[in-house]
Amino acid sequence: MASLFGSGLQALAGAVELAVSSGSILLGRAAHAQILKSVDPPPLPSFLSNHLINMYAKLDHPSAAALLLSLDPSPSVVSFTALISGAAQNRRPLLALRLFPVLLRSSARPNDFTLPSLLKASASIPCPIAGLQLHSFSLKSGLLSDPFVSSAAINMYHKTGLISHARVLFDEMPQRNIVAWNAVMTNAVLDGRLDTAMEAFISLRSSAEVPNEVTLCASLNACAGAECLWLGSQLHSFIVRFGFVANVSVGNALIDFYGKCESVEEARRVFDAMLNKNDVSWCSVIVACAQNADEEEAFRLYLAARKEGFVPTDFMISSILTTSSGLSGVNLGRSLHAVAVRSCLDSNIFVGSALLDMYGKCGSIEEAEQVFESIPERNFVTWNAMISGYAVQGNASNALKVFDDMTSRSEVPPNYVTLLSVMSACARGGWLTEGMELFEKMEERYGIRPRMEHFACIVDLLGRAGMEEKAYEIIKKMPMKPSVSVWGALLNACRIHGKAKLGRVAAVELFEMDPYDSGNHVLLSNIFSSAGR
Repeated sequence: MASLFGSGLQALAGAVELAVSSGSILLGRAAHAQILKSVDPPPLPSFLSNHLINMYAKLDHPSAAALLLSLDPSPSVVSFTALISGAAQNRRPLLALRLFPVLLRSSARPNDFTLPSLLKASASIPCPIAGLQLHSFSLKSGLLSDPFVSSAAINMYHKTGLISHARVLFDEMPQRNIVAWNAVMTNAVLDGRLDTAMEAFISLRSSAEVPNEVTLCASLNACAGAECLWLGSQLHSFIVRFGFVANVSVGNALIDFYGKCESVEEARRVFDAMLNKNDVSWCSVIVACAQNADEEEAFRLYLAARKEGFVPTDFMISSILTTSSGLSGVNLGRSLHAVAVRSCLDSNIFVGSALLDMYGKCGSIEEAEQVFESIPERNFVTWNAMISGYAVQGNASNALKVFDDMTSRSEVPPNYVTLLSVMSACARGGWLTEGMELFEKMEERYGIRPRMEHFACIVDLLGRAGMEEKAYEIIKKMPMKPSVSVWGALLNACRIHGKAKLGRVAAVELFEMDPYDSGNHVLLSNIFSSAGR
C-alpha cells in the first residue's frame, strides 16, 4: 500500500511538472488539490512542496508560491531557489532580491543555481549595488569559481552599465565556458560595441572552447550592425563547415545579416535552403526584401507564409505593413489592418506603431488618429509615428500638439527622431519661430545634440522662409562637415528664391561630394536661368 501511495504522489508530481511545461495554471491547481487530498495530515513532503513552489513561481503566481514556502517547516535551498528563479524569470526582480536575506536567515545556504537567478534579477534594476553585493557574496562563499555564477555576474555588470567590472571579472576567470563568452559577445552587440564582439569571437576561436548557436548568432548580429559583408561571409563558411547551417536560429541570423548588408539574393538563398522554417524565418526574409526596396517580393513572401499555414505574429504583421506604404496602397494596408484585428494583434504596440506609420505615409491621417487613440500603451515609436504622420501632411499645429502631450503627459522622453519629425512639420507648415526655438534649445531641454538630419531640416526650414543667408551661417558653424542633404537643402532654397550667388556656393560643395549627380547641375542651371545669367 505504501508503495502504491508513493507512486501516486510521484504521478501527481509529474502532473505539476506538466502544468509548468504546458503553462496551465488550471492543471497545476487541480494537481495541488489532489495532493492535498492525498496527504493527510500535513505538512507536504519536501519534494512535493518544492514542485508546487516551482509551479506557482514559474507560472507567475508568486503569492501562492510564497505561502507554500512559509508553510514548509524546514524549507531547503531548492524551495528558495524555485521561488527566486520564478520571480526573476517573470520580471519581478525586487521579489527575488527580497528573498535573499530571508534565505540567509534560514538554515539553507545559496548554491550555484540560486546565485545566477539572483544576479539575473539584480541586472533588471537600474541600481548596481545589489549586483555588487551578490558578487561579493559569491566571492566569499567560493561560488564565483563556478562558471555559471561568474557568467551571470558578467551579464549583470553589462546590463547595469559597469562594463569595466565585467571585463575584469572575465579576464580573471580561471575557467571560461561558452556561457561566459556568449555573455560578453551578446552584451557587446546590444551596447553597439561591435568591434568588441568580433574580437571576442576571434579570441574564442583561439581558445579550446567550441562556439554554439548563441555565439554564431551574436557574431552575425555584430557583422550585420557594422554592415561588414566580407567578415559575415567568412562566418557563413565557418557555419557550413562545422554543421550549424541546419540550425534554425543561425539560419534566421544569416538572413537578417544578408538583408542588412543589402545582399537580398544571398538572404533568399539561405532562406530557400532552410529545411525547417519558423515564423521568424519568414519575418526575416520579408524584412530583408522590404529594407532593400523590394516591397512586391516581400508581400509575395507574406502570402506564401500564410499559404504554408503560418499564423500572423505581431512581428510579421508589423513587417509587412511597412511594405504596404512603400507600395502606396492604403487599401492593402487596410486589408492587413483587418488581419491584425482578426488575429487580436491590433492593440499590440508594435503592430499599432506600424499601422500609424502606414496610414501616415499613405496620407490617411484620420485613420492614423483612430489607431493612435486605440493603442493602450504608447512608446516612443508610437508617438514618433503620429508626429511624423502630421509632418508628412505639413500639419505643424497637430504635430506640436501631440509633441506637447508626449512631453507633458507621458513618461516617454522624446528622442532625436521625435525632434526631427517636429522640425520637419514646422518646415512644411511654415512655422519658423517654433521650429527654430526647438532647434536652438534641443540640447538644453532634452539633452539631445543636433545630428546631421536636424541641420538639414533647419536649413530647409529657413530656406522655405526665404532666409538662405541665415541658413548658410548655421552651416558654417556646424560641428561636423555638412553632408549632401544639408547643401542640397540650401541649393533648393536658392533655386526657389533666385539666390544665384549663394546657390553657386552650395552647388560647388555638392559637385565636390558627388560630381556625377546631374540633378545638382540642373538645379544650378535653373537658378542662373531665372536670374538671367
